[in-house]
Amino acid sequence: MRIYVPATVAGLRRLLDTEALQPLSGTAFALTPRLRESYAAGDDEELEYVAMSEAARASLRLLAAELADDPDASPRRAVVSADVEDVTLRPDLDDAVVRVAGPIPMARLAAVHLDLVEAADAVRAAAAVVDAADLGDPDAEFVLGDVEDHELAWYGVQELPFVLELL
Repeated sequence: MRIYVPATVAGLRRLLDTEALQPLSGTAFALTPRLRESYAAGDDEELEYVAMSEAARASLRLLAAELADDPDASPRRAVVSADVEDVTLRPDLDDAVVRVAGPIPMARLAAVHLDLVEAADAVRAAAAVVDAADLGDPDAEFVLGDVEDHELAWYGVQELPFVLELL
């Protein structure tokens, strides 16, 4: 199953050091049967994009915690896609949420999706209000809409060392 794991730039650096991705609390997102049922239309590619978008929003939550500890942390959403077999569906948390049992080895990773530098201000603003948006604040939801207008760039896993070096 293709999963989408929320991350941050710091998490991507750890990935390179350890050669494995450890999702926080084992949480990832995927095109699950429940996600498919919640949409009246859409092919697999469109629904996988929805799952990746959910992972990008979760990346904002991770980034909010990082920025609280280190205001100079890189304000970029990151999502790592991987192909894994052993996942547990968690429809009690959300339609697209899955749990992964442990670290995901580098060989199982498919791609890295990362904001470009142009998104930095919107990402920083969205990270500051993501919790309020989750609670229904319309102004915060508007700020999240701004960041979601920025598409994540796609990188092959083998490009990750070079991409991080350029940040």
